[in-house]
Parts: sequence; C-alpha cells; structure tokens
Amino acid sequence: MSLARIKPLLAATSIMALLAGCADNKTALAFWHGEAGAQIDEGNFGVPTAYNQGVQTGKIDAVVSMAHRFNQETADTVNFEFNRANLDDQARNILRKQAHWINQFPELRFRVYGHTDLVGSNAYNKRLGMRRARAVVNYLVAQGISRSRLEAVVSYGETQPLIPTQQPELRNRRTVTEVTGFVGRHPTVLDGKYAEVIYREYIRSAVPVPIISAGTAGTVEGGGG
Repeated sequence: MSLARIKPLLAATSIMALLAGCADNKTALAFWHGEAGAQIDEGNFGVPTAYNQGVQTGKIDAVVSMAHRFNQETADTVNFEFNRANLDDQARNILRKQAHWINQFPELRFRVYGHTDLVGSNAYNKRLGMRRARAVVNYLVAQGISRSRLEAVVSYGETQPLIPTQQPELRNRRTVTEVTGFVGRHPTVLDGKYAEVIYREYIRSAVPVPIISAGTAGTVEGGGG
C-alpha cells in the first residue's frame, strides 16, 4: 500500500479513536459532574419499590431497618480512657457525625448504652457505664438533638465485654448509640413517605446562586474582597 493511501487511513483511525475517547470522557464527566441522582446504581432493579412495599405491609420492620442503616452510615461506638467518662477529640468527632445523621430523621428515637472493661467491681462499673452514657447524651443534646428523643440511658457495666479479658481493654470501654423506635409511635416517614426526608434535606441544603449582572459577565454582585 502506498504512503499516500496509508496517511488517510491512519487519520481516519485516529479520529475514530479520538471520538470514542470523547464519548468515554463525556460519560465519565456526566457521572462525576452531572445532576445528583442522574446515574443510579442501586445494585438490584426494583429494590426501593420492594423495600417500600415491605415496610407498608409489615414484612420489614422499619425500626430494625433504620437501625441497620444507622450502623452502616455512621460509627455507633465511642471509646473511653481507663476509668474515665470524658470525651476525647475522636469521640466528639464521631458524635458530631452521629448528630448529623440523627438530625436527618426527627421521627426516630435513640438510646445510648454504656459499657466498661472488667477491671473493678460490678457495682462501680455499672455507675461508670452510666456516666459514659450520660456524657454521650449530653454531647448529642449540645449538638441540637432533643433530649426527648434520647431515651433513658442504660449501663451494662462490665457484663457485655467485646474482648473477654480481666485486663484493661479499650474496646470494652465504650458507649453504643442505637435506633430504638419512633417518636410518639408514629412512623410518619417510613409508611410510604420516605421521599419527605429526601425533600426536606434537599431544601435544607439549597444555597442561593450568585446573580451575574447583565453586561458584566464574570462579575458577581455583592461580596467582599
């Protein structure tokens, strides 16, 4: 084949490859920069419909489902120093994330369980576990959670260790926050009205768009230096 015929062929091949690359890039850009929800990957077709039907017919326990979701989407456990009930920076960071999640679902109630390791007497550890649970509740209240949604705290003391050891163990010194039910026993969000939660968060997250004056492209009104 002559060189004159090879050049057009190479050019055409290059253009086709370029167009294919552009198509892939457009797909990637649409995925990463498109409107939220434009690309839905929920694992299995029809899962949301089946879930909604299950909740409404009683085949799915909404409380159990929401408790599972809470555990999946945020850390439910904070740990404590030996013989202490104060919250360190890591604990406060976890509780701020818990509070953010809890604020999205004002219809849910929660309970905080306190635990200790096996060092010390059972009676003392029972009191220490309660102090830890109360510290968590007080911090969540300070983050804007209504105390009426946080049911009476519970202390298991040393009776439910994660690690069965008589030695000091950080993982046993903990509190656990759990979903326990609905406020007023009315699951108003999950009886087919789950979209109300999504809509409420969408409105809350909306921010004003800066206005660009006519004839001053690139200049945004207001603002400072």
